[in-house]
Amino acid sequence: MQLIERPLNPLTRAWHAQLALHYERRADLQGRTVLAARRHDGPLVVQKALYPEGGAVCHNIIVHPPAGIASGDHLEIDVRASRHSQALLTTPGAAKWYRSTGAWARQRNTLVVDAHASLEWLPQETIVFDGALARLETDVQLQRGARYIGWEVLCLGRAGSGERFTRGACHSAMRLSCAGKPLWIERAAIPADGLLTRSCAGLAGKTVCGTLVAAAENIEAVDIAACRALKARVGDTAVTRLPGVLVARYLGDASEAAKHYFAALWQVLRPMIVGREAVIPRIWNT
Repeated sequence: MQLIERPLNPLTRAWHAQLALHYERRADLQGRTVLAARRHDGPLVVQKALYPEGGAVCHNIIVHPPAGIASGDHLEIDVRASRHSQALLTTPGAAKWYRSTGAWARQRNTLVVDAHASLEWLPQETIVFDGALARLETDVQLQRGARYIGWEVLCLGRAGSGERFTRGACHSAMRLSCAGKPLWIERAAIPADGLLTRSCAGLAGKTVCGTLVAAAENIEAVDIAACRALKARVGDTAVTRLPGVLVARYLGDASEAAKHYFAALWQVLRPMIVGREAVIPRIWNT
């Protein structure tokens, strides 16, 4: 499919990019999950489907060729996993949100999982540069019997290069529902100079925070003790189980520690929720 470059505003060169993916399980292909339909407009694409664990689970890597999200950019990702399909999505590297020239940048993810399907949303970290105005929204819509595991690792500033998040703001929102009933709703407005970044009830001066969410009908059967036994190399972690959903947190100053912690937790959760042993996407090791 040809890449269509369509700037939202020719003066600012802001991009409006859309990507829609639809997964189906094909009985005529011995139960193989295939990317049955995809549509993209602007610089947002997926690489070829990968099958590192056999045909039942389709792995895809979402690529944003500009490599960074700039002032005024608007990205929309829509994913649907049809009945009995199984899909895993990740990214090749960190998402970078650049300093704003005045306009907010936005990414909205809408993830729909039909009955008895599973979707794993496992992007690498999101880095919000000093001076960025970033708005991230994720809406997960599950049908009864659907299974979902997803995470977000947020880095405020580039601590590794000595940059702190002193200007700008980051707004994030997540909504998880099952059969139209809300299971988990969370919204955060993080101004760079706000009390939330310093308060012990907020980020406590830490630069990296992360959330993993897992949902399934059998979530009550998950071994919560095994999940809580896992700890990050550095930073604080916590795991909570609520009706229909499990939520894990990371708070610290190391994105690598956060990613390794969530990956280890995913390896514990996946057999219980998806019914398969974890197979690490090869792109994580490059």
